[in-house]
Formats: sequence, C-alpha cells, structure tokens
Amino acid sequence: MQPTMEQLEKYADLAIQTGVNLQHGQSLLINASIETAPFVRVVARRAYEAGAKDVQVRWSDDELTYLKMMHAPTEVLDSFPQWEADRLVGHVKDGGSILTIYAPNADLLKDVDSERIALTQKASGKALKEYREHIMNDKITWSIVTVPTVASATKVYPQDSVEDAISQLWDKIFSITRVDQQDPIKAWEQHNETLRQAREYLNHKQYKELRYKGPGTDLSIQLVDQHIWHGGSTTSTDGVTFNPNIPTEEVFTMPHKYGVNGTVSSTKPLNYAGNLIDHFTLTFKDGKVVDFSAESGEETLRHLLDADEGARHLGEVALVPHDSPISKSELIFYNTLYDENASCHLALGGAYPTNVKGGSALNEEEKDKAGVNESLVHEDFMMGGKDMDIDGVLEDGTTEPIFRNGNWAITFD
Repeated sequence: MQPTMEQLEKYADLAIQTGVNLQHGQSLLINASIETAPFVRVVARRAYEAGAKDVQVRWSDDELTYLKMMHAPTEVLDSFPQWEADRLVGHVKDGGSILTIYAPNADLLKDVDSERIALTQKASGKALKEYREHIMNDKITWSIVTVPTVASATKVYPQDSVEDAISQLWDKIFSITRVDQQDPIKAWEQHNETLRQAREYLNHKQYKELRYKGPGTDLSIQLVDQHIWHGGSTTSTDGVTFNPNIPTEEVFTMPHKYGVNGTVSSTKPLNYAGNLIDHFTLTFKDGKVVDFSAESGEETLRHLLDADEGARHLGEVALVPHDSPISKSELIFYNTLYDENASCHLALGGAYPTNVKGGSALNEEEKDKAGVNESLVHEDFMMGGKDMDIDGVLEDGTTEPIFRNGNWAITFD
C-alpha cells in the first residue's frame, strides 16, 4: 500500500520543521533522485507553505549515472562542472538550507571499474570542498531523510514483490522516524532531549581515551583535548536549531588524528559510491590505517583509503546502543543513514570542526596540531553490536565502563 497524502505531509513537515528548520524567507535546495519526485513535490509545497522564498531541486538519475560511469571518457570523470560547484557554493553563502532525500542503490555501480569511481569521488570532493565546509561547520541548516525506491526496497526485502517491498519499507521509515506517532515533531523534541542528556554527561566526563573490545575488534581511540560530543539536534552559526539526520540515535565526537591504535572489524556492510564493502578489518598505528582486508569490495575499500592523506585517519567516533529502534528491526538497510544508527560506528576521513572547542576558527596547521583530521571524504562504517564493550579512560587514568554488551552501562541524570 502506498503512503497516504497525510503521511507524506507529516514526513515532509518533519523534514522541514525539525530537520532543516526552514526559516521564513529562506531558500531551500533539495538533493534528490528523480524516482523520489512525488515526495519532493510534497516537500516543496509544504516548504512554500512554511514561508520558503524559493525551492530548487538538484536532480540525479541512477540510470544516467550508471551510463556515465560506464562509458564517459576518463577526462570527464576526472572533472566536476564548475557551474554546478558555483551554484552550490552560492546557495550556502546566501544562507540557503540543504535537504538531501537520500535513496541509495547499493548495487548501482558494482559492474563499474573501481578506478573510474575513485576518479569521480576525488573530482567532486575537490570541487565541492567549500560547499562541504559550510555543512561540516554548521554554517547553514541541513538535513538528510530517506524514502523508498525500487532498488532500495527490494534490496532490503528481496523475497517480496516490488509493491510489497516498497510498502514495507515505507512502514519501517515511518516507524523509525516517528512519523507514525500522533505528533512526530513533539516526539522528536523528546528524543532530542534524551540525546542531549547523553552528550552532556560525556562532555562533563571529558574522557581522554575510549577502549573497544568486541569480536574482531581491539581498539584504543584517543579523543582530542576539549572535545565536544554532539547528537540529535544542533545549532547553526546563525543560532537556528536543526536535526542533520532523521533518524538519528547517535552521540559523536572527535578522535585524535594520531591517537588511534589497534584493530577494528565491521559489523554491517558499507555502501560506498554504489558498491558494497563487507566483512572488512582495519588496523591502525598512531592514527593511520596501516593494514586492511575485506571479504568483498576490497578494491573499493583501497580506493576509499587512498582518496587522500586524511582518508586513512578517523574523523568521527559515534556511540549508538544496540537496542536502538533500527537495530531492533533486525534489518540491514544498505543505507548508511539508517545502518549507522543501528550500531556504534566510526568515520574515515574529515572531522567535524564543531566537535572541538574553537575548531571552526583553526587554520590547517592548528588543526593538525590539535589532532583534527582533514580529508575530502567522510565515510561512516559500522563496527558495534551486542558483544561490544567500551571503556572510558579519564585524565587520571581511571577506567569506567561506558558500554556493556552493546548498550549503555551508565545512567544519565
């Protein structure tokens, strides 16, 4: 059964009011696949009704993307249109908001040479650096939501008909994002308060190091001095509260670029650039990946790690309890927005400067000295589960349990 207009409007309102928190007279740019056009139109209408000055859409199309990646000459893949970069930078500089309707096809580029994919990723990363800096520094409000497509729904429910798969995925999305509740926006206010309590507890503790123990994982992660835990809602530099991710179950902060040692093993597949990387292991020494392996997608993983110097270092450490709603669904969504909220995770690549005190004002040399990693990529991968234990090490060397058996071992006041 297709969702009703009432359900779509509630979801659109959640994206507009809680996600990007669109202000009266503000412009909105939507990144979306053409397959999501019916929902995009609902979002645009509700955005205008909420006072949007202008709503523009940056469309993508999986079939055209595939054709380009398969057949375009390498000089095309190794470049990014300047006009498109200028458009995006111009939008964020004018204070516009960004909503991404994320609908990944995990198998889209499985037949494409990974070298060609790497060229495209590097080209877009360089061209969109300024645009992404506005997002990663919360200079604007931005958010990501998901809607089902044929490819995403049948990947999650491969035994069902297309119609049934799409219907089931809509139901799961509405449940996980709280759209099935009478007042989703109020429900998100309450959920954000729970995450606020967790991050404030951790900010007060200021652990110097986190130690992870789990199947295939024995890892120590030093945290930067004066690190800041975020999670749930956050605030833009203009003072507007927004939710970058819907859904979200995580609290996250910044690892020290040179302070990661040991081995970590993935617990869910990573969908990277239209390819799946699964059952992979990374070994760190002094913050850098010095060895890796993967049962599938190893070449894709290699290209991710070689994207630039910072891609072999961590930029984020996130805590997510195993009993989160997404984990309880017992589904793999092949969609990082959802899968990362079922499991503790780490991110290879660039750190969010807002995760350290004064981070947005640091220059490149100061960032490196403070342990802030910089990279053109930022890729979350899942490494938590029901057997994960995490300890926090305080300044005086005292060790305290944070997670036991995949869930919080502490109580928040």
